[in-house]
Amino acid sequence: MAYHYENNMSPLHFKNTLRGSVVLPASKSISARVLFINALSDTPCPLKNLAQCDDTAAMLRAAENNTLLPDEATRPVPSCKGSERTANSMADLFATTEDTTSSTPSAPHARAATASSSEQHINIGAAGTAMRFATALLATRQGRQYILSGTERMHQRPIGPLVDALNSLGADIQYVNQAGFPPLKITGRVLTGTTVEISAEVSSQYISALLMLGPVLPHGLQIRLRGDIISRPYIDLTLSVMSAFGAKGMWIGENTIFVQPGGYRRTTPLYVETDWSAASYWYELVALSPDKDAAIQLSGLRTDSIQGDSRVADFFEPLGVKTTFSNESVWLTKQPAQPDYFCRLDLAEQPDLAQTLVVTCAMLGVPFHFTGLQSLRIKETDRINALECELAKFGIKMQARLAGELLWDAPGTRPVQTKDSIAIDTYNDHRMAMAFAPCAMKHPGLIINNPEVVSKSYPLFWEHLKPFLSL
Repeated sequence: MAYHYENNMSPLHFKNTLRGSVVLPASKSISARVLFINALSDTPCPLKNLAQCDDTAAMLRAAENNTLLPDEATRPVPSCKGSERTANSMADLFATTEDTTSSTPSAPHARAATASSSEQHINIGAAGTAMRFATALLATRQGRQYILSGTERMHQRPIGPLVDALNSLGADIQYVNQAGFPPLKITGRVLTGTTVEISAEVSSQYISALLMLGPVLPHGLQIRLRGDIISRPYIDLTLSVMSAFGAKGMWIGENTIFVQPGGYRRTTPLYVETDWSAASYWYELVALSPDKDAAIQLSGLRTDSIQGDSRVADFFEPLGVKTTFSNESVWLTKQPAQPDYFCRLDLAEQPDLAQTLVVTCAMLGVPFHFTGLQSLRIKETDRINALECELAKFGIKMQARLAGELLWDAPGTRPVQTKDSIAIDTYNDHRMAMAFAPCAMKHPGLIINNPEVVSKSYPLFWEHLKPFLSL
């Protein structure tokens, strides 16, 4: 029975008991930031416990200015008909987490690009974080030219607000094809701007990329944010990582951040903490397990984590999972779920937990109303559409509203029971695979199509799951 990188995997059957321990992967969000900062440092410091996943590989190679992928590597747009992977190998597939919205940038100022034989071509694959961070990083490589591209899906994800902001600081970034979207032609220059304004409702990654440039600009950088700030924990995460490298960035108002000049200085090794997003799938397993004494130890998680997704502990408590901290790990144990619970949460600051929470509630028959999820439309896939399609296979008809709301108001109901195995399409999205795998607790024999997508963030997910499966 194989749970590795196959086109399709064997049906999932869980054991009746759920007891054990798991060593979770490192945070890929933190890994991307420390790689960006190290690339800007005059004396890079040793980095320990970097996330071992496709996203990190993409960011690492972009930071080193190495060519990544052939241009033909693509990812399809999701549809209810299923998903197919078209790429040369698993190493060809890079992806990301963090939020963006489907807003099309207005009036981008970058010019159309023309080809040059001196350009270095860098294909970032599907790594959204690496695409945005690399855009900012390469813009500072004075006198060097790049064509920064990605998968077909990446070329549909907006980057105009970041390009406009960087160009206003003195960068030279042009669009190769469609204005507002990759691929990009980047000519490295010395950036001399001091103030930039950008929408806070588009992507925290744009803001993070600008923040991390601040310390190496001659006069620092002041960023003014327009509108409501989404995913503020990711912005604060960036400021915290910058501080660990000796940089000083601070909020000087409700919508303004100032970063002092002076560069980055760190000589001691930096250890990347464990990923709370990855922990969410184990919370889901405990919540769905029929084992009343289910207990899972997750190593490496910290109670003082700088990751916004650490809120998963609070979100899952009424769903029947108790969190107990012990040194550098947590214990997840089964407890009675809150009776007659209606799960109402604003996930604007934790959009990467949306799929896990939606699927958990659906499998438990818990009605829900999640808001703040505008960014799900242009993640690795249209996650709202993907959730609608796959939940329909269980008889769950979720409502999706334009304002980033997901609603299922069906108290007392349960997903339909089927005689045949349900096959879940993953739409080239790692979180679809990992969020739906625990459904086999309720629907033995569940099949996850294209399970290799987990390599994006959690390559060992199926290996870690093996001890709890009936092989």
